[in-house]
Amino acid sequence: MYDELTEVDIKKMEEEIAYRKNILAPELGAELKRTREFGDLSENAEYKEAKHLKRKNESRIRYLENMIRTAKVIEIEEREDAVSLFDKVLIFNERMNAEKEIEIVTTLRQNALLGFVSKESPLGGAIMGHKVGDRVLVKVSDTMSYYVKILRITKGKDDEDLPISGF
Repeated sequence: MYDELTEVDIKKMEEEIAYRKNILAPELGAELKRTREFGDLSENAEYKEAKHLKRKNESRIRYLENMIRTAKVIEIEEREDAVSLFDKVLIFNERMNAEKEIEIVTTLRQNALLGFVSKESPLGGAIMGHKVGDRVLVKVSDTMSYYVKILRITKGKDDEDLPISGF
């Protein structure tokens, strides 16, 4: 399985890897060395925390490197009158009886709480390619689905300021 990512996604991951390897890793290594000198390691909370942060940094580096290695780089297909990647879309959720503006993004930059919805999520996948006025079924599972109506599409672009997701 691979993730469909843009060239900007890859660039942002490479930048984060460089920061983590060249700046953060040496800082965390120095902190680990400093806290090791506090004495008995079995009761040294500062040492355990420094070790935890070092492992977390190394894990994030491995994760990002794997994402780059297995990614499928995609071109953004802009459709003038239909929902495409990075478009802002005003939808009306019939089940919630509410409007919401979302932006369709790659999985790496999703943050549903802030309105950034992955193109591979049930909602993002359902509305991709649809036009203003379309009523679209969003199938979450075999037992859960709802309809949304597309009210407005504002064409967007791959915004380099949009951060990648952390963990």
